[in-house]
Amino acid sequence: MRRAVSIIVAYLILLLTALLPAQKTAAPTPTLPPPQRTETGLVNAAPVQDISPYEVRALWVVRHTMTSPQSVKEMVARAKTNGFTDLIVQVRGRGDAYYNSRIEPRADELFGQPAEFDPLALTLDEAHRIGIRVHAWINIYVVANIETLPESKEHLIYQHPDWLMVPREIAKELLTVDPKSPEYLKRLVEFTRNNRTELEGLYTSPAHPAVKENLIKIWLDVAERYAVDGLHFDYVRYPNTNFDYSRTALESFRSEVERTLSEETRAELAAQFELDPMVYAVNFPDQFADFQRRQVTDLVERVYKGVKAVKPHAIISAAVFANDEDAARSKFQDWRQWMRLGWLDVACPMAYTTDTEAFRRQINNAVKLASGKQIWAGIGGYKQSADSSIEKIKVSRELGAQGFALFSYDSSVKASPEFNPRANYLEQLREAWLPTMPRLLAQ
Repeated sequence: MRRAVSIIVAYLILLLTALLPAQKTAAPTPTLPPPQRTETGLVNAAPVQDISPYEVRALWVVRHTMTSPQSVKEMVARAKTNGFTDLIVQVRGRGDAYYNSRIEPRADELFGQPAEFDPLALTLDEAHRIGIRVHAWINIYVVANIETLPESKEHLIYQHPDWLMVPREIAKELLTVDPKSPEYLKRLVEFTRNNRTELEGLYTSPAHPAVKENLIKIWLDVAERYAVDGLHFDYVRYPNTNFDYSRTALESFRSEVERTLSEETRAELAAQFELDPMVYAVNFPDQFADFQRRQVTDLVERVYKGVKAVKPHAIISAAVFANDEDAARSKFQDWRQWMRLGWLDVACPMAYTTDTEAFRRQINNAVKLASGKQIWAGIGGYKQSADSSIEKIKVSRELGAQGFALFSYDSSVKASPEFNPRANYLEQLREAWLPTMPRLLAQ
């Protein structure tokens, strides 16, 4: 009898074992190998992972967090604790560097920190050690805040004022002023400050060849010397359609248009150009708009190909205006074409609306335009509650986005009476959405 019972028990155990789900079905959170140090103290070019098959949960980290070793370490630890997979850290804010740049001056905010403190290198060390990817966020054309100009006289606005965009309203005036004259920069600053509700600062001209070459050097400097997992475009656009009427832009457009004109028309406009250099832009507004779009697109293409040549698996991403048509028309940011032509791996539409249905329309459109590339839905956490952000995370999943990026880490750790009274925004997100995804739980 005992033998019969033992056999029955053994049979039941085997049956239950067969019916139980396998314990290894969950995909582990991928981890990166620990980075190695070079003799120069910079993080070496260790292999980076390709775009992951799992959901990307990214944080935009504004440069103000990159100003001390303590703030960097706290940021990385908090991102890990709350289940984020990627950090998009701002290393070029306003024509300055939050890393040991060979090209641009060290950011004013880093004055007082030890010379050996390299915010990007430290972020890479801390993040890679615990399996978080790091993307170097590079602001492209905006190069100076209007309220506080850069202190370093090595900054490009002082060294190369002729590189700056010029608004249409004062173009004729500035065409009579030597760019090397202090009056030139002074006038640009005054105009920008008087229009601070529309303009965020001073911008460099996309049409200036030296600007393009300088930006390409900056990207390659980061890609070649740091083990970044990706590089991220921001402000890769014009501020509005009233820019750029600088000497270089107008002369470049003239050269392009003249090739399409009859000899008679060419001679007539050439005579007018001596009196009014804006004559070609005024007479051919559609062609001028196309010209400006192509300046930005040309940079994106050249940067993408240049970075991929030295770091093939680096993820090239861009923060873009969610409305693609308006972006192309009013900002000359034609990210639809960039995706279609394969010059971006990821687009992060800045769908910062608090309206969930508007967010749904924007992300749905972006997913349709992805052309086989990835969409990480940009969520404006700084202007809405954690519950509202959670709602939008769910929508982005429903629509097939490969992940989301929250703007920003910095706002998430600051108390806000309306949206974040306990300064625990990230913790609220974790509590709400991480438990529903056991295979994505942080290690």
